[in-house]
Amino acid sequence: MQDGSSSNRVLRQYTMAIVALLAVLALGYSFWASQHWMTLCAGLALFLFGMQCLEEGLRDLAGDTLEQMLARGTSTRLRSLLIGLVGTTALQSSTLVSLMTIAFITTGLIGLTAGIAIVFGANLGSTTGIWLLALAGQNFSLSPFALPLMIFGVLASFFGPKAKAAGRILLGIAFIFLGIDQIKAGFSTVTENFDMAQYQLAGWLGRLVFVGIGLALTLVLQSTHATLMLTLAALALGQVDLLQAAAIAIGANVGSSVTTAVAGALGGNRSGQRLALAHVLFNVVTATLALLMMDGLVWLTETLAELIGFSDNDLIMLAIFHSLFNGLGVLIFWPLIDRFARLLETVLPDRPEPRVLIDEPAAAKPQEELTRARYLDPQALNSLDTAAAAVVRELEHLGRLSIEVICHALYLPVSELNRISPDDAVMRARPAETYASADLLYRRHIKGVYADLLSFMGRIDTTKDEAHREFWTACQMVALQLVEIVKDAKHLQKNLGFYLRQPDSPTRDAYVALRRHLATVLHDVRLLGRADAQSEGWEKRLQSLADTVASFQEQFRSDLFAALRAGRIDGMQLSSLLNDLGYANRIAKGLRTLLLMRRRASGDPLRDLQFTTEDETPLVVLG
Repeated sequence: MQDGSSSNRVLRQYTMAIVALLAVLALGYSFWASQHWMTLCAGLALFLFGMQCLEEGLRDLAGDTLEQMLARGTSTRLRSLLIGLVGTTALQSSTLVSLMTIAFITTGLIGLTAGIAIVFGANLGSTTGIWLLALAGQNFSLSPFALPLMIFGVLASFFGPKAKAAGRILLGIAFIFLGIDQIKAGFSTVTENFDMAQYQLAGWLGRLVFVGIGLALTLVLQSTHATLMLTLAALALGQVDLLQAAAIAIGANVGSSVTTAVAGALGGNRSGQRLALAHVLFNVVTATLALLMMDGLVWLTETLAELIGFSDNDLIMLAIFHSLFNGLGVLIFWPLIDRFARLLETVLPDRPEPRVLIDEPAAAKPQEELTRARYLDPQALNSLDTAAAAVVRELEHLGRLSIEVICHALYLPVSELNRISPDDAVMRARPAETYASADLLYRRHIKGVYADLLSFMGRIDTTKDEAHREFWTACQMVALQLVEIVKDAKHLQKNLGFYLRQPDSPTRDAYVALRRHLATVLHDVRLLGRADAQSEGWEKRLQSLADTVASFQEQFRSDLFAALRAGRIDGMQLSSLLNDLGYANRIAKGLRTLLLMRRRASGDPLRDLQFTTEDETPLVVLG
């Protein structure tokens, strides 16, 4: 099965490579066949690259401020709306703001209502882009302004990170100016012998066709701004009229939500999926209303343009129309935002967390794929707060998996850890065949998640300040401690399973006692994890657990040597039992270390870290 899956993956990669190669060859041939077409595409490439430079420069210059504003300034719906508007105006990318918001809501930093309000604000903020493009797309060349901007942008890159970010902004603006001129030149020459008007369809069918064109262009170019720039160029040349340009703008608006929808769907988190669906529904409903009211909106656009002295400027009128229909959508949805959120929660209800993550029969199948991280959305890397929340949730996931692997290693159901005292019949029972190898479970369910955690944390800049370094170091220690505990458990399982399946004997009784001891330790750790780490007596209870472990170790060793002297066990059995006692003590010590980190993590997100058991009550809580 694994070989077949690998072959299919390789076949898909080869197919995609061939398709990409054919597309490149076809595009190259089109450039050779038409110099003017190449000019248009080059202008589009410069424009998109300029937008990318501008976005990156703004993020580097004020990224932390914007991210903190997005993550924390959502106490009211109005503030959330303003944050979405300001963030999109600054970054000039409603898609980026929407993806960042999905990351925030996925990790629990903001609620669904606040996230929806940010998306509304992002749509309003996106209208500033078309205003800038309309103003820049007047009948004069921007290229002369681009050259000095490029020079200053390059010079700024030699004067530190902030200056380099500012220089990248200047370079972005320069490339946008060059791109606009190239697009206008290329568009005019490509279409000088091609009258688009003769192919235009009248009525509703024609409007729907142009909506589809706007949607398709945005999906291909992955930029609403690029679609609108092409639309403005066509509008300036008379290739489309205002109604048709407005229909393209409506389609571009719908297309901008597709990237958000894909990111939300692939993220697998219900909160992110709800926000992505909210973005799509908002844009689709707004687009539908704008289409139905298009004649009225265009009349209102022309009236407003006349009032401000731009009655003969189709580019400014398109910008006015774009602002009107986005504002209309917000006005309609705003009073219904709470009901909208409840509807999304009904349509996409929370999926109950599995009571047991590792299904015992399935765990024995060697061909299953590796378990990977659930909550490490790459978009969370845009903000340290979001990244921290994502890592804490993933540590919970790793913790639950680790506890369940330990239970498999001890041949115990997870529910057994909820008992005040272990069931003697369960402790003495011979292991069922459904329990899988802890080594197999470690390789399948632990290594992939641990690797994803390390890779994710490795991409985070920990040089910000001492507090951030301490937090990320603590997260790495938690993950490492969980992995080490699992490794000790898998080493313990080999002899434990062998002797528990044997007839009754002093050696088997010793392994039953070791099994009971670890079940008791896990239960006591669970109780300590649920208690307030800052409460009076908590440290005494933790010390009592350490004393219990030490006392068991001393008594267990004494009993083993007494059994050896009495001839009830031999030297090989004694050696195995002492080695496995060492593994058991390391497991207990590792769990105690995790509890100690709870007290030290009182000021950061690790205090919310908790692992749950089969009945969804906390097992180990850090903070």
